[in-house]
Amino acid sequence: MGSSKSETLPPPPPPPPVVPPNVEPQKVAPAKPGRIPMARRGYGTRGQSIQLLTNHYKVSVSKTEGYFFHYSVAIKYEDGSPANEKGVGRRIIDKVYDTYKAELAGKQFAYNGEKSLFTTGGLPQNNFEFTIILEDVSSNRASGSIEDDSGGRKRLRKHIRSKTYKVAINYAAKVPMQAIADALRGRDSDHYQEAVRVLDVMLRQNAAKKGCLLVRQSFFHNDPKSFVMIGDGVVGCRGFHSSFRATQGGLSLNMDVSTTMIVKPGPVIDFLIENQKIDHPSRIDWIDWIKAKRMLKNLRVKASNTNLEYKISGLSDRICRQQTFTLKQRREGDSEPHEVEITVYDYYLHHRNIQLKYSGDLPCLNVGRPKRPTYIPIELCSLVSLQRYTKALSSSQRASLVENSRQKPQERMNALKHALASSNYGDDPLLQSSGVSISGDFTRIQGRVLPPPKLRVGNGQEFVPGNGKWNFNNRTLVDPAKVACWIIVNFSARCDLQRLSRDLMGCGERKGMTFTPPFKIFEEEPHARRMPPSMRVAEMLKRLQKDLIGPAQLNLCVLSERKNSDIYGPWKRKAFAEWGMTTQCIAPLQHINDQYLTNLILKINAKLGGLNSMLTIERSLTMPLVSKAPTIIVGMDVSHGSPGQFDAPSIAAVVASRDWPLISRYRAEVRTQSSKLEMIDSLFKPVTDKLDDGTFVDLLRDFYKSSNQQKPEQIIIFRDGVSETQFNQVLNIELEQIMKACKFLDETWDPKFMVVVAQKNHHTKLFQANSPHNVPPGTVVDTGICHPRLNDFYMCAHAGMIGTSRPTHYHVLYDELGFSSDDLQELVHSLSYVYQRSTTAVSLVAPICYAHLAAGQMAQLVKADDVSERSSSGGAAAAPVVPEMPKIHDWVRNSMFFC
Repeated sequence: MGSSKSETLPPPPPPPPVVPPNVEPQKVAPAKPGRIPMARRGYGTRGQSIQLLTNHYKVSVSKTEGYFFHYSVAIKYEDGSPANEKGVGRRIIDKVYDTYKAELAGKQFAYNGEKSLFTTGGLPQNNFEFTIILEDVSSNRASGSIEDDSGGRKRLRKHIRSKTYKVAINYAAKVPMQAIADALRGRDSDHYQEAVRVLDVMLRQNAAKKGCLLVRQSFFHNDPKSFVMIGDGVVGCRGFHSSFRATQGGLSLNMDVSTTMIVKPGPVIDFLIENQKIDHPSRIDWIDWIKAKRMLKNLRVKASNTNLEYKISGLSDRICRQQTFTLKQRREGDSEPHEVEITVYDYYLHHRNIQLKYSGDLPCLNVGRPKRPTYIPIELCSLVSLQRYTKALSSSQRASLVENSRQKPQERMNALKHALASSNYGDDPLLQSSGVSISGDFTRIQGRVLPPPKLRVGNGQEFVPGNGKWNFNNRTLVDPAKVACWIIVNFSARCDLQRLSRDLMGCGERKGMTFTPPFKIFEEEPHARRMPPSMRVAEMLKRLQKDLIGPAQLNLCVLSERKNSDIYGPWKRKAFAEWGMTTQCIAPLQHINDQYLTNLILKINAKLGGLNSMLTIERSLTMPLVSKAPTIIVGMDVSHGSPGQFDAPSIAAVVASRDWPLISRYRAEVRTQSSKLEMIDSLFKPVTDKLDDGTFVDLLRDFYKSSNQQKPEQIIIFRDGVSETQFNQVLNIELEQIMKACKFLDETWDPKFMVVVAQKNHHTKLFQANSPHNVPPGTVVDTGICHPRLNDFYMCAHAGMIGTSRPTHYHVLYDELGFSSDDLQELVHSLSYVYQRSTTAVSLVAPICYAHLAAGQMAQLVKADDVSERSSSGGAAAAPVVPEMPKIHDWVRNSMFFC
């Protein structure tokens, strides 16, 4: 499998085209017929039987004859230009129905809020054109000028501001209701997804009529009881997800608790004080108004003096006492009004009789247009409820959200029962006309609990974990590393580093590791603490270069901030790319216990090439199929930029097992790709002037070198983070690249492949039928709620200690290895026990967890501001240039640096 073969072969054809960002996946067809997800071959039988309940409600469909009719909707202004006002579509269509109910024969319809409308049975004709007038009560203050009445006594004038819209409704297609019944029988149906989409739109219509905030298939009520305060003016709003799914038990409604982020409703000034962490209103002048402008733009407010709603377009350039505008007023005896310049503060004081308490020294909210501003003092405005907060959460906000959103299984079940009852789907006229009725009871299903695999640690000791967890008390590591040369680098953290090093060495030696004392402890100079992060790192590296002859085997980097240190990314970049040092960053608490040190030892040992624990069956060669022939196990994941970072590149990470027959050691390859691109485009790249054949070629070469010069005869791929609409792309784009990578290395090589997609972002929950506790670790379900035809199963491998466990949904898309259902489920279960960072079973197979870690760590090496600087300057239409991932040192690259 050496490189000589690839040098003698002609360059292979390029990989299939990768889907560009922002293209709907389902519209991208492969160049040839392509592969499709495989059908189920059988069911598992191993394990102890367990009675379960699930948050799926049985749906009965009495109508199988007839059609759903799909109509396209086009809304335009009176002059023919498209009406693109956000959120106005539902109001317009409701007005159309109220005004032209007779012309529509009184037929109810479901509208998706954009360009599609659905009915059960057809409308009286195929094409309609309606004209409607939508009225909006608003102030006449459309600009900075205000007209006074003739007596000089100002009163607020309101008028009805109306807009005329033209609405075209045209027949587009019809969807047979029979498609649902066909899909439930396991038959392929081109129209099934369309039919279920119609039912989902009906659920959205039901929620829209109740004034809910709609976020895809989740609905959120304006109920303060459902609000969870998570800090900085952001609120977690708890609502419910509802969607229809085809299962082996028929059509079901999947309902689950859902949470979205909203801006905290209430006075704008209170939001700003909380958002900018000001501890008292008297310190309002500390507010960063540039940041405040970004936070407030496009939010809706209600003014207390008018009781009207406005959208914030910005802030005034000057404070309220100084910001002027033109006021039109008419004096007694004048035939025409004249204009005077007046400050906003004086206007509200003298013309509105409103004494402003503290807004005089603050900017005003601009609720008009940039060229025709309308200013309102901040203290008169309150933020309207149910406005989504779409920016990235801070680490403290995420922690608060998790802490406050947890629900024990019984709590979640009670919340779902209440939600279904209050939704009143049974009386919905649209669902009734479709013949749809929904049961009020959780679906009862049969599950199985797989026994945990036996683990091996040091000195040949073997044991069976209990309840999905174990510990290293009186146990040693199965393959401990030796730490011959290491250093400690302290970036101003206040802790006893001498004691920390002694305790760490002592803990490591008890676990079997050999530690020499640290070569040196490098303390940050006091003058460097006020420098930018990159300069602090550069200053520290100068000191290392002065005292170190070569890179240390390990550097322990001590940070003062937990989880969100600005030092982390620049330090990792220097250590990985320039020095070739394995680095472990910590932000220790004041009191460090033995469990903290043990967790640290596990990470360090794995990074230095050691092995903490392993499956007993790895060495005994008794794993079904995997032990029969050289097998490489692969995990793939793509990490995207935070919300709001539109030009930040996506990070694709691929990890693969090494040292066969082991399945506990892995290596990672990471690349950047276009922003928001989900399909990995770097798995195979033909040789160019750059020495990069693609991530998978590198991983195959590594397997060959580490596995006694053996090529993998079996390749098992676990893919994370793709939706069901992208399954065909995984098979026809990503798997195709992997197959070409194999042929590139050896034209005669013909390994067998298996592709499994793992999904955590779903809404199915499992509950014990006769217990208030979470389902036990190892619970697997492949009947009742799984797909009626495709090969999928749910597994909860971990012990859910807090909240309600979420099982992982595995989909087997492709299998040339011939795994039985039992053998595959046991392999997946076992792969949840080889995660070297912890002493618990994890909810996803370890290769995917590692890919997620690798993508997240390497994303720190590519900064968002670097992306902006590298972006093309050829105009707004030009796509940004994707920055390359910094080349990391071979020593780091060959290690489990991501642990």
